[in-house]
Amino acid sequence: MANGNFTRVIEFILTGVSEHPDLQIPLFFVFLVIYGLTVTGNLSIITLTSVDSRLQTPMYFFLRHLAIINLGNSTVIAPKMLINFLVKKHTTSYYECATQLGGFLVFIVAEVLLLAVMAYDRYVAICNPLLYMAVVSRRICLLLVSLTYLYSFSTAIVASSSVFSVTYCSCNIINHFYCDIAPLLALSCSDTSFPETFVFISAATNLAFSIIIVLISYFNIVLSILKIRSSEGRKKAFSTCASHMMAVSVFYGTTIFMYAQPQTNHSMDTDKVASVFYTLVIPMLNPMIYSLRNKDVKAALKRFLTNSCCSFKLMQ
Repeated sequence: MANGNFTRVIEFILTGVSEHPDLQIPLFFVFLVIYGLTVTGNLSIITLTSVDSRLQTPMYFFLRHLAIINLGNSTVIAPKMLINFLVKKHTTSYYECATQLGGFLVFIVAEVLLLAVMAYDRYVAICNPLLYMAVVSRRICLLLVSLTYLYSFSTAIVASSSVFSVTYCSCNIINHFYCDIAPLLALSCSDTSFPETFVFISAATNLAFSIIIVLISYFNIVLSILKIRSSEGRKKAFSTCASHMMAVSVFYGTTIFMYAQPQTNHSMDTDKVASVFYTLVIPMLNPMIYSLRNKDVKAALKRFLTNSCCSFKLMQ
């Protein structure tokens, strides 16, 4: 880049997870394993919920799309991050950075909304079981998922466009391992009030809406479970939503920790740790949470592996 305080930025440099040279190779293998498990786990959920006839219910339809979102979220971040562990110059072009931010926003907003949709699905299943298939019909499922993707895509377009509508001059070092809003706006040499305001209002609204839906749904679920007389019935009802409760707790816990901390205690290192969790660790954990605690998924996996082995033997 040319010298001068008002030289327009054409590329950015990512500092990465750590700037210590000795940690680059060990971190590469750690995150390679995490990403490998994420891809394997989420592709397994997508495959099983697509091909197994016993998993063709609204709950598993939403779970399939959660796996798609988790896989997309990690894939937007992890490949570039892994490459940067192996090269000395951690550069990303202006348009590549904008694309990464847009992709990240699409999937993170979609996950926030889909968790609320999944909570509503569990509410109807437990509190109104006789009306379940009528209220959460296939048409309603497709509508809810379509609206989730449409809204998240629209939000990502507006948010990323507003972030890259400001001017970036000379300084192009992003103190992060991917193109995120806060470290990008910190580099701007023009007024950032509009993107900051839009992003704050949008994030607060989306998170508040999702959390309220989840809390109301699970409040009514708990009340319904407590009304069940048999302990076996209560255990069965609770087991149907335990996996989702765990996934929601991990996701919202990380998000609230990141955004609710006092500004005086706020640091980019903390942001990086939190970002690792909801872009890489949570997408890896979700398939484990939903498969290890779910008898239907484990049975479907067993049937899939058995059928695959039989097909392989017949081919020989």
